[in-house]
Amino acid sequence: MGREQATRIIEILEKAGFPAYFVGGCVRDTLLGREPEDWDIASAARPEQVMALFGADALPTGCKHGTVTVKSGGEAFEVTTFRTDGRYSDGRHPDQVTFAGSIREDLARRDFTINAMAMEKGGRILDLYGGISDLKGETIRCVRNARIRFEEDALRILRALRFAATLGFAIEPSTADAIHREARLLERVAAERILAEMNKLLCGKGCREILLAYPDVLGVFLPELLPCVGFDQRNIHHCYDLYTHTVLSVDSVAAEPVLRWTMLLHDIGKVNTFTEDERGQMHFYGHPKVSAAMAEDICTRLRMRKKDREDIVTLIAWHDRDIPVTEKGIGSAVRALGEENFRRLLAVKRADNRAQAPEYRWVCQKVDRAEEILEELLRKKQCLCLKDLAVNGNDLLALGYEGREIGAALEWLLEGVIAGEMDNKRDALLAALAKKNLLLP
Repeated sequence: MGREQATRIIEILEKAGFPAYFVGGCVRDTLLGREPEDWDIASAARPEQVMALFGADALPTGCKHGTVTVKSGGEAFEVTTFRTDGRYSDGRHPDQVTFAGSIREDLARRDFTINAMAMEKGGRILDLYGGISDLKGETIRCVRNARIRFEEDALRILRALRFAATLGFAIEPSTADAIHREARLLERVAAERILAEMNKLLCGKGCREILLAYPDVLGVFLPELLPCVGFDQRNIHHCYDLYTHTVLSVDSVAAEPVLRWTMLLHDIGKVNTFTEDERGQMHFYGHPKVSAAMAEDICTRLRMRKKDREDIVTLIAWHDRDIPVTEKGIGSAVRALGEENFRRLLAVKRADNRAQAPEYRWVCQKVDRAEEILEELLRKKQCLCLKDLAVNGNDLLALGYEGREIGAALEWLLEGVIAGEMDNKRDALLAALAKKNLLLP
């Protein structure tokens, strides 16, 4: 549907005498056989001409940079004037945007060859920089001079890694060399832009290869990772250095941002907590707590949303905790974490173990058993959290409980039900409370 509506916009532009093309990611994705998320259009029409042509369906969302948003068939499409970019003094935005006279000039300013193609409404491709060849060769390559492209917009350094990770492509040597050389330019980039790219990179199918090859780049905005590179853990549980273990654990967990960030940061406190025993074995007592505190600083620095930050910090704090594989042990953990985060914790423990020495993979069996017990508890409709209790705050209010007394009483009841000491029935719970009150001094 998106292409059909966008094609109507191109037809209107062309009928008015303005050449127009599909550009950027939609061309790339079409050639890859994927459904594009957006259908972006580049045209010879200036913003004021686009506004006049489409009237009430046109919104001046970025006229300064030549962009007008046009509504068609209930969808919105960006129409941008052919342009060339001037100097980028801040490494983020062009000092001046100059409107160009042709699509060829417009394509010359783009970041990578696979994004520097244009497509006519009928499907004919304009490929000036070998984008089709690089798609076939699964290659990320800058348009013309890589160093200049990165100096123009430093985020392109991270975008190159992101595209390589999400598409599973290789970065060609001269582009890779420029990435390493110009990595410090990322210091100019806003945290929100870095986070958006990292979320996609970490969830990419080629994430492992990129993380292993470019720790220096990540270290520009995640300096806490750099001491992990090459750090020999010298521990019977580990056969990889700390950074390699970290990357392998990232690759071993589901491609979901909270889980991937958790694995990337779960052991960053080890370098600060290691001790060595008389046999030369290293130990990392207290590293989950230290790692969690460091992760909270990182997530805050990257402007991560509060819920994600809290979940990541909690999972890291719990990742090395021994949970009794019993109904009581699992019930208590679910009560503390909630079902969603408990399931995530099991995934974290499994991924952590898969990235350790093979002879210790039996831990995964323990995780599997914990998962089985959770399913058994859910199948039996076992009370696992306050909302499952047969009584609530209103019941306790009616008995004369006030304020914090209500929460404390409900928690006490929940502990009793999880431990199997009380039946989760209203009368039984109220009787237990009454008995407790009689015993109080």
